Amino acid sequence: MFISGIGTATPPRRYLQKECFEAAKANPNFLRLTPRSQALCEKVLMGDNGIVSRHLVIESTDEGFDSSPDTLHARFTAHAPALATEAARRAIHDARLTPEDIDAVVISTCTGYLCPGLTSYVSELLQLKPSVLGLDLVGQGCVAALPNLRTGESLVQAGRCRHVLSICVEVCSAAYYLDDDPGVLISACLFGDAAGAAVLSAEPPDHRRRIAWKRCSGLLNPSGRDLLRFEQRNGLLRNVLAPEIPAAAAQHAECVLSDVLGRGPVEREEIRTWIWHAGGRDVLRAVRDRVGLDDAAMRWSTGVLRDLGNVSSAFIYHVLERALAGHAPGGYWWLSAFGAGFSCHGALLEVEEL
Repeated sequence: MFISGIGTATPPRRYLQKECFEAAKANPNFLRLTPRSQALCEKVLMGDNGIVSRHLVIESTDEGFDSSPDTLHARFTAHAPALATEAARRAIHDARLTPEDIDAVVISTCTGYLCPGLTSYVSELLQLKPSVLGLDLVGQGCVAALPNLRTGESLVQAGRCRHVLSICVEVCSAAYYLDDDPGVLISACLFGDAAGAAVLSAEPPDHRRRIAWKRCSGLLNPSGRDLLRFEQRNGLLRNVLAPEIPAAAAQHAECVLSDVLGRGPVEREEIRTWIWHAGGRDVLRAVRDRVGLDDAAMRWSTGVLRDLGNVSSAFIYHVLERALAGHAPGGYWWLSAFGAGFSCHGALLEVEEL
């Protein structure tokens, strides 16, 4: 299988972390928080956490504090299909294909729920052929891009599809609100809105660098389910973030990498570019230290985290796109994400030299 096209999308409105904190200080909902919770928000938004700005679908920061279930659902419904479609159009264009060429579309999200799913809306907006296979994947959180891509790989390798459209979209601001729960507050300060897409093809493109999908692996550890997950309370999604997440992410990432490399013949030293999901600055640092890398190896991920925040499942599409646009050296690349479950997946890519 080959990745023949990449596309990403973010909302047009960009908010600096400082802007978000200034808006929060003036909002009555923020003032109802305990002093400890207010101090936590200030620490995350104003501290050195690796994030400078985020893109959000809200028209203004004040709009972000309207947290009724109906408002949040309407926000997801209005923006998730549009963001997903924008990223998909760019991926199809990058692959030099047309919507008619797409045989299947796989869409992942965890920040909202629609039935029929996003594949119905995106297929309509893209005008995909009526026979397209639509698969909606939910409940996987930040890791979802890799299971999504692996699903596409199965369809391509089985000979069922020539071109599969893989999409991840998260409207994290459709799950924002403020209360005194640390996980809820930290999520509201770290996560941004975005979409990413890739076209997966049976044959390599002849107009761009060849990106071959070589091998992949995954690890699902249900005993770590309570470290990172969503729960429902009073009609709202509540993000559970345990302090052990950086260490758990690093441990799982190392296990998956070792599993793939253990099959040979590629050695760790031969990997020239690293595409990591960034749960946050501390997660990236934990992964860096566990895998034995330096800051330069993490630069593509830290750059996306700096500019977009944690955009959950869409993150690695943005990192991959930046590495390609930045002329990262060809050879073996490692693509990996981790998230709810606790789960981790990784894939070895071989990218053509420039």
